[in-house]
Amino acid sequence: MSLTPQTYWAEHAWIDHEVRPAVLVAADADGRIDTVTPGVTEPPPGAVPLHGLTLPGLANAHSHAFHRALRGTSQAAPPAGPTPSEGGAAGSGPDTTGSFWTWRETMYAVADRLTPDSYHDLARAVYAEMALAGITAVGEFHYLHHAPGGTRYQDPNAMGDALAAAATAAGVRLTLLDTCYLSAGFGAPPGPVQTRFSDGDALAWARRADALDPGGETVVGAAVHSVRAVPADQLAVVGDWARGRGAPFHVHLSEQPAENADCLTHHGRTPTRLLADHGLLGPATTAVHATHLTAHDIDLLGSTATGICMCPTTERDLADGIGPAVALRDAGSPISLGSDSHAVIDLLEEARAVELDERLRTGRRGHWTAHELLTAATRHGHAALGRPDGGRIAPGAPCDLATVALDSVRTAGTRPRLAAESVVFAGTAADVRHTVVGGRHIVRDGRHQLVPRVPEALTAAVEALRG
Repeated sequence: MSLTPQTYWAEHAWIDHEVRPAVLVAADADGRIDTVTPGVTEPPPGAVPLHGLTLPGLANAHSHAFHRALRGTSQAAPPAGPTPSEGGAAGSGPDTTGSFWTWRETMYAVADRLTPDSYHDLARAVYAEMALAGITAVGEFHYLHHAPGGTRYQDPNAMGDALAAAATAAGVRLTLLDTCYLSAGFGAPPGPVQTRFSDGDALAWARRADALDPGGETVVGAAVHSVRAVPADQLAVVGDWARGRGAPFHVHLSEQPAENADCLTHHGRTPTRLLADHGLLGPATTAVHATHLTAHDIDLLGSTATGICMCPTTERDLADGIGPAVALRDAGSPISLGSDSHAVIDLLEEARAVELDERLRTGRRGHWTAHELLTAATRHGHAALGRPDGGRIAPGAPCDLATVALDSVRTAGTRPRLAAESVVFAGTAADVRHTVVGGRHIVRDGRHQLVPRVPEALTAAVEALRG
């Protein structure tokens, strides 16, 4: 859709790993950056001033929108009880009470209540919350395909279409990562809730995915939920589907030690090796979490330039562990960031957690610079979502911008030349003042222009799902 060209004047802008003062950014009628002019000391007539540090729009490379309904609820003390009922990984290891596996049972209960209409309302509010946090593009790892019990909707992609419509309504770019999810664990059929995730087999998944036509600027990609959720002999079907369309491919990888142990038992190799053996690693692939890897796994991922999406706030919330982000980066894997379960939605928090978690593990500082972390939150994230021209402030790139205040109680006193460091290591989503998507001012002075009362929208959508 063509837009009226708009010009923005950034008090400071992060361009090519450098903070530059007084930058004029002009968008064209297609929502792309036409010109970038540093050194314009005052906003010219008609230009919209953006006070603070303006970044390329942030990219949230891994989202499960419906998990937002668990915020707070999942933080309550876990009840004592039996281990989860899933085959395979559920019974592995010691007592799983209060672990990822018990959290997942609560998540399944929410998933079972969703309809296309209620999912649209929730996702619209969640994506609006993301826009308020400076996020301009999101990758939705989508496996809620069918009605409870596995009944097919008249439109087999009704749930995916609801997500696409929600993103449009909230003014953010969506990459719909349509996810193949066929089993409860290695060799186990889907459980009662998981039947709504499953298409039966990978070929049926591909036929349904072929019919996706969300329109607008939505990018359609593919995902395998995990190697425990898709039989090994069907993995290549999903990878081939993505490869044939030049689409991004994502997969949860080694989030839990139990998954690794069960994969070794059933296949005699790690999940990473299994993916490699089926041709699923490479620059178009993003492995999410990658928390529990062997040295050989890291070499496989890095040597194939497979991307890694770290989700630190979820990984710590679920007690998953700290992933080897530094080793993966050094091996050749680009790192992106996601808010995953939405314990919080704050890409600045995700970014600094990559460095701060590494400090806790090693007892040393200085593994990542602020500029490297901003690259993960912008350019690498957009690339992981099939948007390789995003994540930069340069002519020809999408005019997607996020402005973070430098005068809040967290960032006040910042020296302009150290604005990136201040924003990454002290700023939060609450400091985002402006978000521009495709040249369109979606968040202005901290207020969403399309969803005027985001907290109320979130409350209503979450309350509708409470049992």
